[in-house]
Amino acid sequence: LPERSYGDNCALTVENVRDGIDIFVLAHSLGWFGKALIIRNHTMCWILSITFELLEYSLAHQLPNFNECWWDHWILDVFTCNWLGIYVGMKWCEHFKMKTYTWHGIREIPTIKGKLSRAGAQFTPHSWTVYQWAPTRRFKSFAGFIVFAVLLMLAELNVFYLKSLLWVPPEHPLVITRLALLFLIALPSAREYYEYYSNPRCKRMGAHCWMLITTLLTELLIIVKFGRGEFSEPFPTPVIAFWSLVASILVGFSIWQFAIAPWLRRRRSSARTEDSKTE
Repeated sequence: LPERSYGDNCALTVENVRDGIDIFVLAHSLGWFGKALIIRNHTMCWILSITFELLEYSLAHQLPNFNECWWDHWILDVFTCNWLGIYVGMKWCEHFKMKTYTWHGIREIPTIKGKLSRAGAQFTPHSWTVYQWAPTRRFKSFAGFIVFAVLLMLAELNVFYLKSLLWVPPEHPLVITRLALLFLIALPSAREYYEYYSNPRCKRMGAHCWMLITTLLTELLIIVKFGRGEFSEPFPTPVIAFWSLVASILVGFSIWQFAIAPWLRRRRSSARTEDSKTE
């Protein structure tokens, strides 16, 4: 199916910006509102938001609707739509984190407004866990952070490749249904993943998390099967160089943070201990 390219005229004018605004602007904001409810951490939301825009740059030669102007990537997407979704989503998280509950029966509430409020509260969560990812705390946390980010990016990219390869229009109910179901599964999955990630006593992930991972990998296998011969253009050299640099930085940081730096701290500590004994 033909897909719209957003990078045909990149002059920063009011008319071009107006032409670039479509239903996907709302989809960006709603999507990042949902992801903020899943991730529940400002820093991680912004890291993933910027990472996805970099992935759009990197994959624009395969998917035409990733071909966007610079101001579309950074002004409309990151600092307008994504920011709005992240901000509202995190405010939602703060609301539920601080929310108090009064466990009176509806019959004991005297006013109609109070009864309606109590009935609405029946469909909100009893408790809300704030996620503190802290990826530099230990190597398991760092590796878990990377895996979680890869899974989220895979969930984002799969939908674009699937609708391109299977000829599904963006407005088709299947696309909306897939996103809604994935969001509903991702909420408990992220909670289970975070428990495994942050709690040393938790030795395995929950069923929702495994089901989500299996779903994403199944989608990836479908993309690999139907994508054979569809994307013949090789990756541009700057894209390969950039992601090779990113991988090198991540590997180098992990070696320094979790191997060399602890060894240096232990060596200094033992040296101070020896000095104190000598004195």
